[in-house]
Order: sequence, then C-alpha cells, then structure tokens
Amino acid sequence: MERRKFLATAGLGGAAAAVAAPAIAQGAPEVRWRLASSYPKNLDTLVGAVDLLARRVGELTANRFQIRVSTAGEIVPPLQVLDAVQNGTVECGQTASYFYIGKNPAFGFGTALPFGLNTRAQNAWLYLGGGIEALNEFYKSYNVMGFPVGNTGAQMGGWYRKEIKSVADIKGMKMRIGGLGGMVMAKLGLVPQQLPGGDLYPSLEKGVIDAAEWVGPYDDERLGLHKVAKYYYYPGWWEGSATLMLYVGLKAWEALPKEYQAALATACAEANQWMTAKYDVGSPAALKRLVAGGAQLRQFPRPVMEACFKAANELYAELSEKSPEFKKLYDGWSRFRDEMVLWHRVCENGFDNFMAANNAKSAKKA
Repeated sequence: MERRKFLATAGLGGAAAAVAAPAIAQGAPEVRWRLASSYPKNLDTLVGAVDLLARRVGELTANRFQIRVSTAGEIVPPLQVLDAVQNGTVECGQTASYFYIGKNPAFGFGTALPFGLNTRAQNAWLYLGGGIEALNEFYKSYNVMGFPVGNTGAQMGGWYRKEIKSVADIKGMKMRIGGLGGMVMAKLGLVPQQLPGGDLYPSLEKGVIDAAEWVGPYDDERLGLHKVAKYYYYPGWWEGSATLMLYVGLKAWEALPKEYQAALATACAEANQWMTAKYDVGSPAALKRLVAGGAQLRQFPRPVMEACFKAANELYAELSEKSPEFKKLYDGWSRFRDEMVLWHRVCENGFDNFMAANNAKSAKKA
C-alpha cells in the first residue's frame, strides 16, 4: 500500500517539493547508473525525455545520483533493452513495452493497445486508475518495474507506397508496425515487421517493406520517410497514445535510498509530460512542411477502420484465453477505457469537434 501511495504521488509530480538537494547531500551515497534507450540520437524528443530525466535526477540529488544515457546500439541493440535491464547489464532502460509482446502479449498494455486510450485517459489509468500498479505486478515476474517516461500523443497511421482504398489493399503488404497493431493487421492479411527506427528508411527505400509507421510528423520528417513513400495515413488507431517506459531492475531500485527513489519517480513524471508537449509543439509545422513537400495526406477509409476494429476485438478475446496475465490486465483496462470514452463524448469531444469545424470554416474564408 505504501509503495502504491508513493507511486501515485510521484507520478503527479507531488514529490518534487519534498526532495531538497542540500538535505540529500549530507552524507548521501554517490550512485552511478547506466540507462540504455531503444532510440537513436537524432530523435530528439524520444531521447530528449531521458536526457531531461537524467539531468533532473542530478539536480534533485545534488549530483549524488547520476544517470548516463546511451542511445540505440551503444550498449545493446534497440529491441533488447528490457533484456539488458533484466539481466543487470544496465540499471534502467527506456523502451516501448510493446516491443516485447513476443514474451507475453500483456506487454502491450505498457505502451498502447489498438483502439485504446488517448493520452489523457492513458495517464489517468496509469497514475490514478490502478494501471501502473497492475503493470508492475506483471513486470515483477521479469525482475523489473516500470515508470511512464513519455507519451507521444495520438500517432499517425504511417507511410505507404500505394493508396489504401479497401481492406483488399492491405493483403500481402509488408509493413513495419509495432505492438499488437501488427497482430490485428495480420488478421487482414498484412505481414507485420518489427523494426527499430533507424532501419525504416533503408527498408522502405530498398523495398524490403511496403509501408512503415513510426510516431508522427515531427519524427517521421527526421527519419526521411516521406522521401521513400508518399501516402501519409491517419489516424494510427493502434496508438491513440503511446507511453514509453523506463524499466528499472528491481535489485537496483531496492538499493536506492528513498530520497533517490523519489527523485527518479518525480523526474519520470516530468519527462512524461514534457514529451507530449514537445510533440504537440513540433508536429503542426512538420506536417505543413511534409504536405508542402508532396506528401499525400489520407484518412483511412471507414470500412478499413471498421474491419480493423472488429479484428482487434477478436484478437483480445483470443489473447485473453491464452494469457492469464493479458486477461487480468484487459478486464480492468477495458472497463476504464469505456468509462473514458463515455466521459469524453459528453464534453471533450463536443468542444474539440466544434473547434475543428469552425477552424475549417475560417480557413475556407481566408
């Protein structure tokens, strides 16, 4: 109970005021950690979140607790970060939980599930809806615990070499798509590929894959995906939001003084908010540049969305039968999702839809 109370408070940033650097400095031990990220240096928002984390932890502990950030491939391959934390190669690692659905599909919940939670609902579930406690109960069997350390917001649906006019256009397509979204698309005949960000451009350019999704305009422009595939689809229904996790080895966590634990949890919460804001600031201008440069913006046809929604629900039923861990998480998560959808329909969506419609009218008049 005490640990749950601490995580909830730290997750909302409440622990910041309680951490006083001069008090910590008095006889506090020096701790040096290594953090391995799944992402390359040029993705300055994904990596920027853990750079902020490391800096803030140092500031909150008078630099007695220092974390050195290493990017994709510097210590371990990008899709092996969880394994590196598990086996103690590093004390902590930033990655997407859904990279590891091959171990157990329940890993999907730590990042995003198709047709799942938006960013606000995701954070509500994690911090105050029992999400992080439920996830950490699951993660415990892998000798790690997790902290949200960033959220991309709703993602785009990716870059395609050809238009998607019907479900038939998906069949046989080879696409880089993360998490359970790939399993949903596989039901419709797509061949999903799990590739790290640095491999997307050359894979698309050489025709190894026919399509690729990553995050959204800001990162996609940096990866150059618009240069090798011109059709840019939305929405990324498999990631209505996407949380990045900081996995921490249980042994390393338990060895930390309580003040350092508070500093780490608080810094993670700040990084989580910072990432969403950074993408929201950078993506509008990036999208304008991409469209001006020839990107063909397209919305997924309604029949395609409905077929994917149906396939997603079929998949959840199947995974719930196969994985007790998935079912346990899904039962609580799905109830929370349905409550959030009802609430947002009342007020949030009404406001957003009104503003979108009137913004469109103003743009036409101009």
